[in-house]
Amino acid sequence: MVDVVQSVLAFNAGRDPERLAMKYAAMRKSPFVFLRGSCHRFYERLPRGALPASPPGWVCGDLHLENFGSFKGDNGLVYFDINDFDEAALAPTAWDLVRFLASVRVGAASISVGKAEARKLCGCFVEAYAETLALGEVRWVERDTAEGLVGALLRGLRDRKRRSFLDERTRLERGEGKRRRMRRVLRTDGKKALPASHEERERVGELVRAFAGKQPDPAYYEVLDVARRIAGTGSLGVERYVILVAGKGSPGGNGLLDLKRVNASSLLPHLATAQPDWKNEALRAVALQQRVQAVSAGLLQPLRMNGRDLVLRHLQPSEDRVTLDRSAQKLKSLAQVLRTMGRMVAWGQLRSAGRQGSAIADELIAHGHDRKWHQPLLEASRACAADVALEWKTYCEAFDDGVFRT
Repeated sequence: MVDVVQSVLAFNAGRDPERLAMKYAAMRKSPFVFLRGSCHRFYERLPRGALPASPPGWVCGDLHLENFGSFKGDNGLVYFDINDFDEAALAPTAWDLVRFLASVRVGAASISVGKAEARKLCGCFVEAYAETLALGEVRWVERDTAEGLVGALLRGLRDRKRRSFLDERTRLERGEGKRRRMRRVLRTDGKKALPASHEERERVGELVRAFAGKQPDPAYYEVLDVARRIAGTGSLGVERYVILVAGKGSPGGNGLLDLKRVNASSLLPHLATAQPDWKNEALRAVALQQRVQAVSAGLLQPLRMNGRDLVLRHLQPSEDRVTLDRSAQKLKSLAQVLRTMGRMVAWGQLRSAGRQGSAIADELIAHGHDRKWHQPLLEASRACAADVALEWKTYCEAFDDGVFRT
């Protein structure tokens, strides 16, 4: 009990208490949510000796079922890809795979999938990943090429209106002055955001104004409101803001930005591979996202605020993920999504091959042709999933009305 609880408490020390309490409570919901909220613990417990050898590559580090989603690229088109690189590092490529496969196994119940079906889905992912590596050809997923559930998600986004997204995150109120025009303010009801202090609003406003001054259209980034953002599981409690900006005009053309602090990757203490000097963590996260993705999300900028590393980007709706549910979908449809995800991981590794210590494409292609590592990897993921499930039970037993009994 002490090991897992002390590990979680130590890793999350110093975070915003209000949102950290939300994280701790969320991690009690299921082993899958616990896995998402304890990436650092996964690597502390990772049985590296049981993993098959794999080439070094640029890995997401926190790969799991919900770290794939859609976003609008800097070219204006919508893509589906890995979408979180806070933990990205140069590591054995098997580390990403085993974490993803473990997430499928521990998350099976949450998508109404049995153990045997989860095993089949894991096999689909591994086969698609290996076949894509062996082919050595890099592609991507966008609306016109996507199939199945992913294609339905991307095609559905054509009909989403900016105003409806704004209405979910903001409310309208009368402004001050003689004309008293309607203006938007952020909703801070504890669902998507919480109020920011005056000091936080001032710091963020100053940072965005400095950034805006270097942009072609500074007026777009005029800050109208700032709040503490509630999002994700692993990052809950980390300094993070949602920013309402003037955009293309009030009230229907306003924009929403996400500003998030990035800490050192939790893989670092466990890596034997030397890492490049990125100067700061925001530069690392942004550089690796741009390196691995075919097209990166719009805006995506590393910034510094009071000595802290942050990434600025356009806010992406959390709903823009494929909803997997065996009770409403055929296993064939779920398998198609898992194969797509396997291909994406392989494409990202091929795309970033031969960069600052990562394996060259020929090594990755040879690895894709070699089938000897498939079964050991699947077995390691089963062991990891069982370990996560046991630690989740220990965590829940130690958590009593918001207080840990250590």
